[in-house]
Amino acid sequence: MADQYAYSGDDKRPTEIPAIRWEEPPEGPVLVLLDQTRLPAEEVELVCTDAPALVEAIRSLAVRGAPLLGIAGAYGVALAAVRGFDVDEAASALASARPTAVNLAVGVRRAQAAHESALAQGGDIRQAAAAALAAARQLHREDAEASARMAEHGLALLDELLPGGGHRILTHCNTGSLVSGGEGTAFAVALAAHRAGRLRRLWVDETRPLLQGARLTAYEAARSGMAYTLLTDNAAGSLFAAGEVDAVLIGADRITADGSVANKVGSYPLAVLARYHHVPFIVVAPVTTVDPDTPDGASIEVEQRAGHEVTEFVAPQVPVTGAEAGGGIPVAPLGTQAYNPAFDVTPPELVTAIVTEEGAVSPVTAEALAEVCARSHQVSAG
Repeated sequence: MADQYAYSGDDKRPTEIPAIRWEEPPEGPVLVLLDQTRLPAEEVELVCTDAPALVEAIRSLAVRGAPLLGIAGAYGVALAAVRGFDVDEAASALASARPTAVNLAVGVRRAQAAHESALAQGGDIRQAAAAALAAARQLHREDAEASARMAEHGLALLDELLPGGGHRILTHCNTGSLVSGGEGTAFAVALAAHRAGRLRRLWVDETRPLLQGARLTAYEAARSGMAYTLLTDNAAGSLFAAGEVDAVLIGADRITADGSVANKVGSYPLAVLARYHHVPFIVVAPVTTVDPDTPDGASIEVEQRAGHEVTEFVAPQVPVTGAEAGGGIPVAPLGTQAYNPAFDVTPPELVTAIVTEEGAVSPVTAEALAEVCARSHQVSAG
């Protein structure tokens, strides 16, 4: 079950927006999410008391972004365990809530494995639930640490590729603290450049059809005091042609064994533009986003979303005369079919570098990615 309530604190919130947190009120543990569907009009928190509520929050994009989905999935398993629900059933529902982002299933499996291990070692139900929660909290901490390290490695790469500072960076979708346990992935690199005085301009694709760039990235950039400009997705080409883009920074929802990158639809055209105009195209993602079990881009299941996201326009918190509750303003004739993939796939040969918490991979090859993953696993084991 989920409930919503408006945030009631003062307006001077920190840059690191608490996109997710675990709380234990007297009535029982809950998972609290910042409802990203309501931004930027208002900051509203969604309180989930069970896994089905979290599944709905994931599908509706109230909580989104690959790293944060992994964290949410782990907490969802812990929530089911602590409240006495069927853990395996909850894990299955959570892992399949969105098929493309690999982090979701990784987070779910991690908490589920901790739960199963505790039971196998003779622990009772309460101890197993505590183990699942500990695994979720550990994943949350690791992601925050990974975010900081990605920002450091990403800024060093930018300075290497573009000496002298004054970076003009184009980004797509949303990759800040709203998708992470820390300050994000690609946005965290831009934020590091801003803090170092080396960001001249952040170009923000509005990111159709759900406007995660306009609603969320611009929101985070404004809160951070960054120099940013919003543009429609199809205006990016004119920026490249005018020589106004020094680098493209995006996140990823899944990176396959060969280095193909699935990210919010619209990323692949940016890679093509970047290659033609000799502009670095950089992907920033934690090692948990690399999926060695998926060999290449053609093997990725790309989520197809509802057509009404394209044929209707919904503005947060703006009442629409004549529109059904929860509906939007029609922008296409009634009955129009819409092609609405949530992601597209960029082949490795168009990616200048993949920045992870373990460093940058360039050129992007299966061997280099496997080496980074192995290094990360060695660190985790240690």
